[in-house]
Amino acid sequence: MDIRQVLMSGHSKQRTMAIVEFIGDDPKRFAELMKLFFAGDYRLTQRAAWPMSYCAELHPKLILPYLLKLLACLDREDLHVAVKRNVMRLLQYIEIPKRMTGKVYAHAVDLLDNADEPIAVRAFAMTVAARIAKSEPDLMNELRLIVKKHLPHSTAAFQVRAREILR
Repeated sequence: MDIRQVLMSGHSKQRTMAIVEFIGDDPKRFAELMKLFFAGDYRLTQRAAWPMSYCAELHPKLILPYLLKLLACLDREDLHVAVKRNVMRLLQYIEIPKRMTGKVYAHAVDLLDNADEPIAVRAFAMTVAARIAKSEPDLMNELRLIVKKHLPHSTAAFQVRAREILR
């Protein structure tokens, strides 16, 4: 399978799942997807983000060599919302290396606290931040304050995840 060709031929769940199935747990095939993701082409990056997150969910070890570079992407102002959403989504499913938890937590809290971000990005960010904060009482207190601040004018999806954190 030519992953690039499939990504450029359109964007659908069927194409995404075909790529995920093709990659399986093969690090070389996943590296090909990540090369396309990081290539810089706006459309290609956006379309590669979806299968990337599914691959990471199914085979978390595949994403580990790319975590620092993924986190650096979150610093970009021009980042497409699909990329933010899928990076936060995949971070829910992996064991984040201890040396990266501070940076991941900071990104997650920044996205969560930004009311201009789409709800999916914020909900995934809330889950990622909560997973990190659950072993750090001070971080959990900070997270609860942020969640409470946004709760009055939030969507049902936000409120469901928020209730879990506020317990």
